[in-house]
Amino acid sequence: MTTFSLQCPTPLHYEQIVLAHGGGGRLMQQLLDSTVHPIFNNALLNQKHDSAVFPFGDQQLAFTTDSYVVNPLFFSGGDIGKLAVCGTLNDLAMSGAKPLYLSCGLILEEGFAIDDLKRILQSMQDAAKAGGVSIVTGDTKVVDRGRGDGVYINTAGIGSIAQAITIAAHRIAVGDSILISSDIARHGMAIMLAREGFAFDSQIESDCADVSGLVQTLITAGIDIHCLRDVTRGGLASGLLELASAAKQAFRIEEATIPLHDNVSSACEILGFDPLYVANEGCFVLFVSADETDQTLAQLRAHPLGRQAQKIGYVSAVANHGEVILQTAMGGNRPLTLLSGEQLPRIC
Repeated sequence: MTTFSLQCPTPLHYEQIVLAHGGGGRLMQQLLDSTVHPIFNNALLNQKHDSAVFPFGDQQLAFTTDSYVVNPLFFSGGDIGKLAVCGTLNDLAMSGAKPLYLSCGLILEEGFAIDDLKRILQSMQDAAKAGGVSIVTGDTKVVDRGRGDGVYINTAGIGSIAQAITIAAHRIAVGDSILISSDIARHGMAIMLAREGFAFDSQIESDCADVSGLVQTLITAGIDIHCLRDVTRGGLASGLLELASAAKQAFRIEEATIPLHDNVSSACEILGFDPLYVANEGCFVLFVSADETDQTLAQLRAHPLGRQAQKIGYVSAVANHGEVILQTAMGGNRPLTLLSGEQLPRIC
């Protein structure tokens, strides 16, 4: 996911990049605010969305790019190839775009097995075909043995948006319902178990999936979506905090309404992870007016990827801008904050 510009208090000064700068948390936002934005500053970048949206003839186009460095390359429910395609399709979908074309850039390590590369590329092709898009251009580079972790993938995507649609943080309004499309934390925990070789009685599969078709279903149904965000690096909590800051609004979330599989909850508890901050790859939050909540949930639940959709909160008029308050299952209130980095790095 490409995220930009969330102001964070008391930034720390770093002379060199640390792993947490890529984790989707506070340090990543500080790096973008202090280094990337001042140099690349322009109107399209300042949209602060997963994709840049710009007019083209009588329509709008969305353009996005992302890079994938996941470790391990193969995991339950997917691999780096499926992840790269689905992640880019999902970034386009979050602006309401219908994906059209993708690119693929490969950085290969000397010694990487050709059979593994074929498996990854076939996975990319299968995901692209299922999403109704083609991979139409790309590039390949090879680095010295020991310098590349097998393979890194960069994908870029372009999609079209109906001219009348505007899906952006500035449309989030007081009273809006906050909905989530599915259960959380499965991708991060699937990666963790594969990386460390842990075994649980019930296997956890990544939720890696292309949600662009589900988003188009909502648009076709006439749902006036105010904002969308796929909750990838940094999990649900980080995604909500980014949106609250960008929208200059405050959110109240109910922990008891957030879908979480029992086996994922148990794994998080055993391994010491907070599921609110664990990455997802087929899950998004959306904001709609209160009077469209029931219709939106019905549309979501009628789709295979949205069967667990829930309303998890609302946009509040009484809290401070940028604040996200979680009502815990025990009835208390917990302010959510950005982590410095990510609980589990190299997640996508």
